[in-house]
Amino acid sequence: MLIVDDDATFCRVLARAMEGRGYVVTVAHDVPQAIASAERNPPRYAVVDLKMPGPSGLALVRRLRELDPHSRIVVLTGYASIATAIEAIKVGATHYLAKPSNAEEIIAAFGRTDGQTEVSVAASAAPVARVEWEHIQKVLAERQGNITDTARALGMHRRTLQRKLAKRPPKG
Repeated sequence: MLIVDDDATFCRVLARAMEGRGYVVTVAHDVPQAIASAERNPPRYAVVDLKMPGPSGLALVRRLRELDPHSRIVVLTGYASIATAIEAIKVGATHYLAKPSNAEEIIAAFGRTDGQTEVSVAASAAPVARVEWEHIQKVLAERQGNITDTARALGMHRRTLQRKLAKRPPKG
C-alpha cells in the first residue's frame, strides 16, 4: 500500500494502522516522490491526498492507474467538493473520502465497486457559501489547477481566489 500525504503525522498514524491490519506500507509526502516509489513497485492499494505542495494528487492517481489498471486508489481530502470528487473518479480513483477518515473507512472504500443507493439525500439546498466553493473547485478543475486562469474566468482578483482556496470548505 502506498500512502501519499504532505502531513507526516497523518502518514505515520495511518501507516501504523494499516500495517496492524496486515498491509505492507510505503509512505511518500509529495507526488514526485510517490511516482518514483510506484514506478519501482506499483502498489495494489493507494491512499492519496488531493491537495499537496506541487502537483495535485489527481496527477498521481492518473499515473498510478497507468502503472496498474487494477490498483485500488482512494483519494482523501480536507477540501471535499463535488467537482474534485468527479475529477478524482474520472482520472481513476476507486473512491473519494473527506477527511477525517479512519483506517476502517479507507479499507471499506478499497472494496467498493458499485455506488450506494442508500446514501441520504439532503432535504434542503446547500448554503450559498458551499455552492460558491463547489463552483470555484469546478472552474479550477476545468482549468487544470491554473489559479490565474481560474480567477480570470470567475471575474475575481487572483489573491481573493487564493484566500478562498486556502480556507476550509464551508459545511453544507
